[in-house]
Amino acid sequence: MVRLTKIYTRGGDKGETSLVDGRRVAKDEARIEAYGTVDEANAVIGLARLTTEGDADQMLMRIQNDMFDLGADLATPGEDFTPSEMTLRITDEQVIRLEAEIDAMNAEMAPLSSFILPGGCPASAHLHLARTVVRRAERHAITAARSEAINPAAIKYLNRLSDHLFVLSRHLNRGGADDVLWVPGANR
Repeated sequence: MVRLTKIYTRGGDKGETSLVDGRRVAKDEARIEAYGTVDEANAVIGLARLTTEGDADQMLMRIQNDMFDLGADLATPGEDFTPSEMTLRITDEQVIRLEAEIDAMNAEMAPLSSFILPGGCPASAHLHLARTVVRRAERHAITAARSEAINPAAIKYLNRLSDHLFVLSRHLNRGGADDVLWVPGANR
């Protein structure tokens, strides 16, 4: 159980923050950008959950918890990506769960015949926004991985999560029936 008794520490007033190992780094480093963007995506998913219920809401609740684990993973330097009682790491099992949920939702929908514009019902619109923020988090994580060790499962999770949010947005748009389709060149 995490217990926070003081919210501000003044430790970041000079543009630095602490990683899990205590090392101080600049707040604009790629690793920090990655887990900060994961936090942003999690907030957008929280908005989507205001308009979801049932299985969709349960999936999003699991994802929100995973995203806190993901943020902790990205904030933990080192090359040992084995989870432990003291170290949160994203695992391949979490990626596999996303894939199973994607496959189950996709099996109920007709194949796409066009690109989809973000929109439809409110939950779907929020999930499209979350998907784009997750893609940005993925890009930051990949940038960080060029210069330091980043858990490969964390990058896979981000990649699969954006797919999951896309498919879930279609699922919530009545299985794609209320998707807003792109019409190329419609306004020429």
